[in-house]
Amino acid sequence: MNWIDLVDIDQIKKIQEASFINPQLIFKHSTRCSISVMAKSRLDRSEQPTDITFHYLDLLSYRPVSNFVADSFQVHHESPQVLLIRNGECIYEETHNAISMEDIIAQL
Repeated sequence: MNWIDLVDIDQIKKIQEASFINPQLIFKHSTRCSISVMAKSRLDRSEQPTDITFHYLDLLSYRPVSNFVADSFQVHHESPQVLLIRNGECIYEETHNAISMEDIIAQL
């Protein structure tokens, strides 16, 4: 999996802009949560679609960024959580054990 680290609030605007060209996925990850580790591992083992850009957010290290993501896309904060961004908006959001690459791809 080719993750782009999400470490700065300024990246959110770039993600929104890029989502008009191709879908962007944000994976909010807690390194202290076993469910989050399992969800990330499942994504890492999956074949990465070439038309989605994947962003990784360590929400423990970058809590302000995580809060900004929740506010920007009007979603309730969860961990683990995936947000699929298209045309500047979150079109799909899933959490915990329900996170799967198959479901992400199905949203496209």
